[in-house]
Parts: sequence; C-alpha cells; structure tokens
Amino acid sequence: MKKRDFTDYIQDILDSIMEVKEFTQGMDFEGFVGDKKTINAVTRSLEVIGEAGKKIPDSLREKYPQIPWKRMAGMRDKLIHEYWSIDLEIVWEVITNELPPIEPLIQKVLNDHREVEEILKEE
Repeated sequence: MKKRDFTDYIQDILDSIMEVKEFTQGMDFEGFVGDKKTINAVTRSLEVIGEAGKKIPDSLREKYPQIPWKRMAGMRDKLIHEYWSIDLEIVWEVITNELPPIEPLIQKVLNDHREVEEILKEE
C-alpha cells in the first residue's frame, strides 16, 4: 500500500467538499434537517475534511493562510466529540457559506503541487 502524502489528504478534502455539494444539491435548510441520511453523510464528509486538514504539514498551511485549517479541524473535533449536540444551523452555515469559497483554494493547492511534480519529473 502506497504511503499517503499531503496531496492525498488535499484530494480527500476536495472530494469531501464535492460530496457535501452533491448530497445537499437543491436542498434548503428545512429539507436538510428533515433528512437524517443526508445529515449523517454531510457530517461524515465534514469529519473527513477536518481530519485530512490535520494531516497537512504546517509549512503548507502557512503557505495557504487563507484556508481556515484550524476551523476545519475544530469542526471535525466538535462533530466527533460532541456528536450528541450537533447544531444543524451551524452545519448548514458551513455547507452554504464556508465550504464554497474553500473549494477553489483547495483546488489551487492541488494544482500548485502537481505543477511542481511535473517540473521535477522533467529534470
């Protein structure tokens, strides 16, 4: 099995953001809170985003300070450790207002790294 590096975790974050979009497409808040399967799927994806974010090296986090790395990890911790008291209004706020601007930033991290890898392969 291949050892995972930070690009794998970045891809996990991107995939999970896209899953959240897919799971909640066309939903409003009332539809979301009334759909236990979607709630569970979304919270799992948010947990993955936070856990994968914790695996990103500090040097890379510092290179992309506009990405809320600590907030992503904090959301994961809250979802895992306080699972019985998840505030769905906060989750919805994250889904609708916080994840969309993060997606292109995460994509940029991935693209930047791939460009460097291609240059190194050519040398």
